[in-house]
Amino acid sequence: MLIVGERINTSRKMMRKAVGDWDADFIKNDALKQVNAGAAIVDVNCGTFVSDELERMKWLVETVQEVVDAPLSIDSPNPEALKVGLGGHRNGRPLINSVTAETERMKKVIPLVVEYDALIIALCIGEGGMPTSIDDRLSNASVLIEGLTSSGVPPEHIYVDPVVAPISTDGGNGNMVIETIGRIKKDFEEVQTICGLSNISFGLPLRKLINQNFLTMCIAAGLDAVIIDPLDSRMISNIYASEALTGKDEFCMNYITASREERLIA
Repeated sequence: MLIVGERINTSRKMMRKAVGDWDADFIKNDALKQVNAGAAIVDVNCGTFVSDELERMKWLVETVQEVVDAPLSIDSPNPEALKVGLGGHRNGRPLINSVTAETERMKKVIPLVVEYDALIIALCIGEGGMPTSIDDRLSNASVLIEGLTSSGVPPEHIYVDPVVAPISTDGGNGNMVIETIGRIKKDFEEVQTICGLSNISFGLPLRKLINQNFLTMCIAAGLDAVIIDPLDSRMISNIYASEALTGKDEFCMNYITASREERLIA
């Protein structure tokens, strides 16, 4: 399971303050903690700083790479900010977060994927906005995969995100994501799947309980990667257990190793 650490995002109050104060020590400490906890990729997002996002993105990328060797996920709705972040990236192959199936967005982002030989998160959002059905998600995924692969992006570099919506507003939203993951793995065998989990529990009590169980169900459906807080030890423990249960951890060796290193919580 590829873990993308989500913490360096200025939508979080403490992170917004740190980025606003140019607090490099705070950023570096958080990045190190995420990698040490199991993040293979560290997301960097300063999108709330609309007026000077480019300058802050450049600084964030440089700051994080001073202390970690893990690749970064360059995360912004602004293609110019993506390009700035990618231009400063030196830790292997970056991840771009993200592109949608909207024509103008694809025109601006796909060339960056090709230029920087990046991994790409392909959000199943089309011209009509948020998808409302499995068919919507699969249709948008097809548009994205075709657009990316026809431009020379290897299918294994594409991470399709089925788009998670709260079950508090529609009880079928969880099943739609789970079934979409399964269909994508069946219809596009070389393509990867990814999702951020937290939106599934929006508006509900004990949100972590919902998130943890949803993660297990998504892994069983074929989820390849997840965007989470890697400092959530119980969520990490669930990943190890779920991969062992679904045969993705041969002889349960990763699970056993994590247990011996006292990284699991029951």
